[in-house]
Amino acid sequence: MTAYDALMTYTRETQALAQIAGRLDWDQETMMPRGAAPQRGEECAAIAGVLHARRVDPQVAQWLSALDGEELDARASAQLRHIRRSYDRASKVPAALAAKIARLTSEAQGIWAEARGADDFAAFAPTLQEVIALRREEGQALADGGDVYDALLADYEPGTTGAELEAMFGALRPELAALRAAVLDAEAPAKLSGNFDEAAQMKLTRKLAKTFGYDMTHGRVDKAVHPFSSGSGLDVRITTRTSATDPFNCFYSTIHEVGHAAYEQNIHRDYLLTPLGEGVSMGVHESQSRIYENQIGRSRAFTGWLYGEMRDAFGDFGIKDEEAFYGTVNRVSDGYIRTEADELQYNLHVLMRFDLERALMSGDLQVDDLEAAWNDRFEADFGFAVDKASNGVLQDVHWSVGLFGYFPTYSLGNVYAGCLHEAMRAALPDLDSQLAQGNTSGATAWLRENVQTHGGLYEPRDVMARARGAAPSEAPLLAYLKEKFTGIYGL
Repeated sequence: MTAYDALMTYTRETQALAQIAGRLDWDQETMMPRGAAPQRGEECAAIAGVLHARRVDPQVAQWLSALDGEELDARASAQLRHIRRSYDRASKVPAALAAKIARLTSEAQGIWAEARGADDFAAFAPTLQEVIALRREEGQALADGGDVYDALLADYEPGTTGAELEAMFGALRPELAALRAAVLDAEAPAKLSGNFDEAAQMKLTRKLAKTFGYDMTHGRVDKAVHPFSSGSGLDVRITTRTSATDPFNCFYSTIHEVGHAAYEQNIHRDYLLTPLGEGVSMGVHESQSRIYENQIGRSRAFTGWLYGEMRDAFGDFGIKDEEAFYGTVNRVSDGYIRTEADELQYNLHVLMRFDLERALMSGDLQVDDLEAAWNDRFEADFGFAVDKASNGVLQDVHWSVGLFGYFPTYSLGNVYAGCLHEAMRAALPDLDSQLAQGNTSGATAWLRENVQTHGGLYEPRDVMARARGAAPSEAPLLAYLKEKFTGIYGL
């Protein structure tokens, strides 16, 4: 057996164990008995320890060293790129520091939840300060003298720097804020009202999942408090949620998660249980969920079809026709919560978090000043004041569990989706006529061929450049949002 074959056999076993760990997390969110939590914690800790030991095993370094200078094809070279990156990262972080971070973030999540319930940021601030200190220490170990935030960002979006994102987001923010202000000064479309049977919602949401190409022979749809996608390859599961008064929450959560799941299901089967067999980055992953949900799912053509499906499922629900329904689906309204934000305002939430967490990590912003900084920035961007901490600085779980560098990938995914949508429209001139019939196969096939099948073969920005034919840019997203919302609001 060659060194490459031995390394790949070992790596596939590690990837298989990682999938088992992911399945434990899925079960915890969907079906696990509430009383099983303490035992599940031990189970997850045990498998996490095994995975860490495998990822820093000196034998991995020996295999990698033996392969230095070897002539390998593009796929094998890409596999080694991922394995080497993972090994180098895991080896730079001392085991004791990794254990401290795991222990503290496990505790911090509960402290955050209690503080959020009490609307008391001060109760969470000391713990957040500890989390930041440990993550800063980890970033310093990873950065080798470079930028600490960039080192943390690389966990989620390899090859991208905070400075690059600052320039991109700096171009987005004033345009989005101005468009938001103009839209909210105009007359709003009708708001959906009434009660919608939740069993009927789940029936239609499963139809929507299949309509967007989700393979139910290798997946399933369950309910959870927070929708998510889990797994890769031959077992990719999604969750959604229902609300009797807001079926859009169910339908568009499902379409969003199907975007994530379709990416994982459509990666080339030769990459199964290897580093290439997963989405290449969080930004690229988010591009798939957002283009499914927004550019396709909230398009005028597709909402026309969805209007008919909802009338079949619920009868007359008070929206007079397809055009009015398109406006209702895309209605812009004030709100505090990022996860509930409409397509126009969502990125303003993310850009605020990116700037704040970068300042926290550099030391330019202290935790004691974070709530005031949040409230000031929110009022500047959204035009009204935060009323309580649970609607403000305490609304997201990310910082309590140490996910610094994660937030910007949400908006980067939207930028990528804008680039893909522009290219897809050029390649599929009859796309709207297909979507009007509830046929997404043209769009999903284009995304499968140009993005999803590659898995981790290319670096994130290379995936986008190959699909678009040019480097990623915020311009297509801005053009799309301006055209869409000026049209809906008659601006």
